Order: sequence, then C-alpha cells, then structure tokens
Amino acid sequence: MATIESLLNGIALPDSPTPRLDAELLLAHALGKSRSYLRTWADHEVAGETAEVFNASLARRRNGEPVAYILGRQGFWSLDLDVAPHTLIPRPDTELLVETSLALLPGGPARVLDLGTGTGAIALALASERPAWQVIGVDRVDEALALAEGNRARLGLANVSFLASHWFAALAGERYGLIVSNPPYIASDDRHLGEGDVRFEPSSALVSGVDGLDDIRLIIEQAPAYLAAPGWLLLEHGFEQAEAVRGLLSQRGFVEVHSRRDLADHERISLGRWPHE
Repeated sequence: MATIESLLNGIALPDSPTPRLDAELLLAHALGKSRSYLRTWADHEVAGETAEVFNASLARRRNGEPVAYILGRQGFWSLDLDVAPHTLIPRPDTELLVETSLALLPGGPARVLDLGTGTGAIALALASERPAWQVIGVDRVDEALALAEGNRARLGLANVSFLASHWFAALAGERYGLIVSNPPYIASDDRHLGEGDVRFEPSSALVSGVDGLDDIRLIIEQAPAYLAAPGWLLLEHGFEQAEAVRGLLSQRGFVEVHSRRDLADHERISLGRWPHE
C-alpha cells in the first residue's frame, strides 16, 4: 500500500508551473484532509480506493484540466467558492477590484453592481466585507447564476442577490454608487486561448471581439445611465489594455480616470468617476 509521500514523489505534470502544489491539493481532496495533514502524516498509508481517486484526478490534470474544476472549489479573497466549467475560475488578480472598491466606498450604505458575476466571487467578497451594502450580481448564463446563488446561500450572505441580465439589459431605472466588472477582454485571435487553464474555461467569458474591448466599450458607454453621481466604474482588463481603457473612460466623460497595478506590477484595472446627475 502506498504512503502519502510515495504518491507525491516524482509527480510529473508537464503543463503545470506548480506540479507539487497541484498534486498536494488533489491528494488532500481525495483524502478529505488539509494539505498540512499530508506533511504531518507523510508515512500514512493510503487506501487503494483513495489512491485510485487521486490517480484519476492526476490524469485529468495531466490533460490540462484546471485544478479548480477538478476540485469544484476555489479560494477567492477570504471565501471558499464552488466553481464549475460554465464560469471563469476566480483569480488572485481580480482581488484588486475588491480591494479598490472597498477603499473607494469605505463605509455606510451603498448600492453596488457586479456585471458578469460568474461564480459571484466579486459580489460575495464585497458583501462579506460591507454588511451595509446591497450588492447585486448579474449574469446572462443561468448555470452561473445558480452557482453564484449556491455560494451565497452556503456563505449565509443576506445583503447580496443575483439577477439574470446581459450587462444592463434588465436594470432599467436602477442606480448604483459603484459598478464593478471583470468582463471578457481577450482578443479573438489571442494565442493564449489555446494554452493552459483557459482552454477549459468558457470562451464567452473570455473573448470580446478582435481587440478584446467590445464588452468594455459597451459597459463604458452604458454605465453612466446606471450610476448615481458621484459613482465609480471599475473594470478589469488585460495588462496591455490600460491605456485604451483609460481613453474610453475619458472620452465618455468620466473623471479621475486612472489605472491600478496588480501584484505582478501590471496595470490590471482602470476606473473613473461619473460626475453628472
């Protein structure tokens, strides 16, 4: 019978930058234990059925499937979220949207909109940090909305709700102090679409026209009708798109337009304030 350490030794995952971490996450999941358990009990013998589950998960990872989809769970901000292949996997870069939103509206009641909510990651993180906020997440994909609502219910957050809407389509007459979005922003011919985890993620949540900016253009054009002055619009985008997004925001009439950098020092989000009633 194999031990924990023998199962983890020599794991080869050629397409993964973190093969040992991936293997530990998959084995811990198969065992129903934490990663710290693996180190504490490295000589523990693993039952044959559990080893089979682990090896099957490893085979899926070798095929390129993201660890988050195999586990059905991904950490984001301070939350543990259910994920599925019809939504993007929440990534650490997107936490910059949460951090910036919290800094812009530091306290008191506010109405906040998360466009293209997916798993609900952004909306749920904001709601968890600001109990006085009323947060609405919208998505056009029914399966995504069901997943987001499941995450909300499991986390017990009463100040967030989810609604079916393609961007602003179902929100006529509504106004928000802050609108935040991680929309599709990859160009349709981008070579990265055939690499890594994104091969398994839904293209509708990734691709946005020949330059990757179609959805961002639409959001910037329509957002002022849904912002309560002096409301803010925050957008995640590709690391080479910041200048273009700032230009679109300024041309539309937003002020205090600027970009902020992620942990890799890339300009990852751009934002502006709508000054008009």
